[in-house]
Parts: sequence; C-alpha cells; structure tokens
Amino acid sequence: MKVILAAGGTAGHINPALAIADKIKQLFPDAQIKFVGAQGGMEERLVQSAGYDFTAFKMAGFQRKLTPNNIKRNIQAVHYYITAKGYAHDLLREFAPDVVIGTGGYVCAPVLTAASKMGIKTAVHESNSLPGITTTMLSKHVDKVLVSNEDVLSHLSRKDNCVITGNPLRSNIPIEERGAARARLGLPDGMTIVSFGGSLGANKISRAVVAMLGWEHECGDINHIHAFGGNGKDMFDGLLKEYGITPGERFRAQEYIDNMYTCLCAADLVISRSGAMTLTELKATGRPAILIPFPQAAENHQYYNALTMSKNGAAILIEDKELTPERLLDEVKALYNDRARLAAMGENAAKLNIPNSTDLVVSNILDLVK
Repeated sequence: MKVILAAGGTAGHINPALAIADKIKQLFPDAQIKFVGAQGGMEERLVQSAGYDFTAFKMAGFQRKLTPNNIKRNIQAVHYYITAKGYAHDLLREFAPDVVIGTGGYVCAPVLTAASKMGIKTAVHESNSLPGITTTMLSKHVDKVLVSNEDVLSHLSRKDNCVITGNPLRSNIPIEERGAARARLGLPDGMTIVSFGGSLGANKISRAVVAMLGWEHECGDINHIHAFGGNGKDMFDGLLKEYGITPGERFRAQEYIDNMYTCLCAADLVISRSGAMTLTELKATGRPAILIPFPQAAENHQYYNALTMSKNGAAILIEDKELTPERLLDEVKALYNDRARLAAMGENAAKLNIPNSTDLVVSNILDLVK
C-alpha cells in the first residue's frame, strides 16, 4: 500500500499525521509512506526525525488584513499555491498512492485537490472544533472528512462524508496513575498544578501564575510546575524577583516541559492554551483545566476548542483579554476549595476522550482503499 500524508504548520496538524503513519506501518510493515509539507516548516524536522520520507513544497499563508505589504505576500502565496499544484500532480503521478490524507496546513490544499481530480481516494482530518479554511474547502471534494468532535459538523455545509473519530495520539504515549506520576517526578503529596503557554511561552499566563504563587505557598500543600517558554525566561526571572519567589520542592519553573505526559498524569489541574493536541492529551489523561485560548490563532479556533471543553463541564474558559492575576487566582482558589467539582471536571474530560481514535481514523482510510 502507498500512502501520502500532507500536514504542516502546527503540532496539532503534524502529530495526528505521524500517529496515522505509525498505525499504518504497524498494520502493513511494507507500506510506502510519504509526507508532504512546507519547506522549512516544523513538519520537515518532526517527520524526518520520525524516520519518514518527506517532500517539501514552498508554501505561504494568506493574510486577511489587507495592507500593501500583505497584498504582496498574498500574491506570493498564490504563486506558491499554483506552483505547488503542478508539483503535487507530478508527485502523485510518480508515486501513485492508493490514498492521500491531509491533516491540516496550507500544503493540504494543492495536494488533495490534485489527488481528487486525478481520481485518487482522499481523506482529510480536522483536529480543531472550528475547521480551518483548508478543511472547509476540501470537505466538499474529498471522499471522507474525519473530525475530532461533533461541534465541527455545525461548521461544514456537507456532512454526508463526515465521521467523528477524535484526534489520533501516537501509541508510545505513557499514561499512568496520578500517584505513580508524582513519585516519578519526586513531588510531595498535595494538589498539583501544571501550567504552560506553548513551546514559545505566554507571558500573560506567566504573569498571572507568578502572582498566585504567594497564595500557594501559604496553603503549604500545592505543587506547581510551570513552563515559561522559549521567549519568556528574562521576563519570568524578573517576575520571580519582583514577588520574592524562589523555586523549590513544590514550585518548579522551566523553559519547556519535555515529559509532558508524566506531568499531566501527576496534575490535579492544568492551566494552558487550548491547541487541539493539548486538549486531546487532557481528554486522554482525564484532567480538568483552566483554558486561555491563544487570541491570534487562525480564525480564533482555540476559542472554539476551549468552548467544546467548557460547555461539557471539563474546563473553565477565560479569554485572553479577560485574563488577570486576580481572575486566575479566584478560579484556582474555588477549585482548591471544591475538590468534588475538580474531580467532576476531570471525569467530564475523560468522557470526551475517544480512546481508539487512531484505529477509527485508519479503519476509515482502509475502507477507502479496500
């Protein structure tokens, strides 16, 4: 079997594609799998480090705010798109895949459009609650649209080719009991909070977190792990000095959390942005959250992701413009004093999880190629 996976832009697009590829390889060791992504994008590094063949196209996103500079960028984006369609046609003719799968990113449009016109079976997976422009456009033409949850359907005009599958996670994800995870991290007993704003950080979240550390210290039984991100170190160090906070046994600060699943498993509460894969991990681990959507995300899709969690009682939604240290502290205090509510939120998160998501996605793909 020959498979092409088109993915790019964010981890929420790339990681599901890698999970799909891993599963296909597990079922069909001789399968030939090729990834297509943007030149210089995150996908180029992640896919190649995972050991898969990668073909790069020059791609650029469209700018919605029309300034003279953005008009030039949009003209270049159109040029890249037209050129990529030609490259995609040549690649498809040469590789002759049985199926082409897109999981998000601008590169999906030229590859899946060309595949559909050539009569090759196609599927697109949408990891967010609000489908992106690419998914919305392709949904009218591909054979199957695999969506993360029911909320996606309300934003698509065509629904007869849609299947709810959840978001695939790679099979090497270790999920363990809370006490075992805390022991692995060397944390003492007590409520454990994990907070982060993404790989580059979120200074507004860091400011609110530092402001509530004094209260946590007074409580005496709260553990807190916070990632300030690659762009936040100087600001975060300054805040710690300003508030007189010193990291110790119960409070740990680091640039990046490289053992995220262990930390999530250890957590009683997570404070984070609301990217698709973060929420998939919260559901898989059954963890309650305070979600602060990244306001500059395309089409504000993180807000809709958080809204799905919030309306199902799995999270508290605070929009970035409404986030203040006082608001965050009030919400955390309320959960600290109401452990039954905290536990119920975690249970509701687990109910939203689709544990066999990768199997469902791959099964639907195999149905296409028989």
